Amino acid sequence: MEKRDELFKVNRLKKDFTFDRDVAQIFDDMLERSIPFYREVIKLTALILQNLLKETPKIYDLGCSTGNTLIFLASALKDKEPELYGIDNSKHMIEKAEEKSRAYGKSIRFQIQNIEEAEIESADAIIMNYTLQFIRPLKREKLIKKIYNGLKKNGIFILSEKVVFEHPEFNRKVIDIYHNFKKEQGYSELEISRKREALENVLIPFTIGENIELMKKAGFSHISTFFQWANFVSFIAIKQHDF
Repeated sequence: MEKRDELFKVNRLKKDFTFDRDVAQIFDDMLERSIPFYREVIKLTALILQNLLKETPKIYDLGCSTGNTLIFLASALKDKEPELYGIDNSKHMIEKAEEKSRAYGKSIRFQIQNIEEAEIESADAIIMNYTLQFIRPLKREKLIKKIYNGLKKNGIFILSEKVVFEHPEFNRKVIDIYHNFKKEQGYSELEISRKREALENVLIPFTIGENIELMKKAGFSHISTFFQWANFVSFIAIKQHDF
C-alpha cells in the first residue's frame, strides 16, 4: 500500500532535501500531490511517443525515481516492443522502481548511476521529468549536450521542469497559486514551508527561455512546449528531424 507523504509534519534533522530511503517510501504520493497533472503529463508523453516512434524504440528515463513513467510506457507502447532503461543515482529509488516493475510484470532495465556519468547510446527517445532542476546550473549545458549526442537522428527529448518567471511580481503570484494547489492536496502551511526551506539550495529552476536556450545550444531543433500549468512546463525537442 502506498504510504502518504507526511515527511515534513515533523522537523527533519537534515536541512537539505535528499532522495533517501524515507523519501523513496512516500515519493509516489509526494509526486501525485506536489506536481500538478503529474499523471496526465505521463499519459501525454506516452501518446506523443506512440505517434512519433517506430518499432522497438530504445527509451531512457533519466532521473527515473520509482519508475512510474517507464512502467506506464511499458503498457502504453507494448505493441512497439520498446527497450526501456531507467537511470537514477538514488539506490532507494531504484529499489522501489524494481519492486514495482516486478509487481506489474514489466521488463525494464534499471541502473543506479549519476545521470551525468551514464552511457546513453542510440536512443530513440530520452525523458527527463523534474530532474534537470536538481542538477547544478553550471553542469546543465554539458548534460543536455550529452543527451543530444546520445539520441539517434530524429530522436526525441522530453523535458518537464518547474520554472520561474522573469517578472518578479508575476512570479510571486504564480508561487502563491502553486502554494494554494498544495494546500488543496492536503499539505499544511507548516509542511509547505518546511519543504520549501529544504529544497531552497537543492532545486534551482530556470525560466522557460533559459531551458529552451540550453536545448538550442546543444543542437536541438523545433523545441516546443506541449503542456503547462502555472510554473510546471513540459518541452519536446527533436534532433534533426526530416518528417
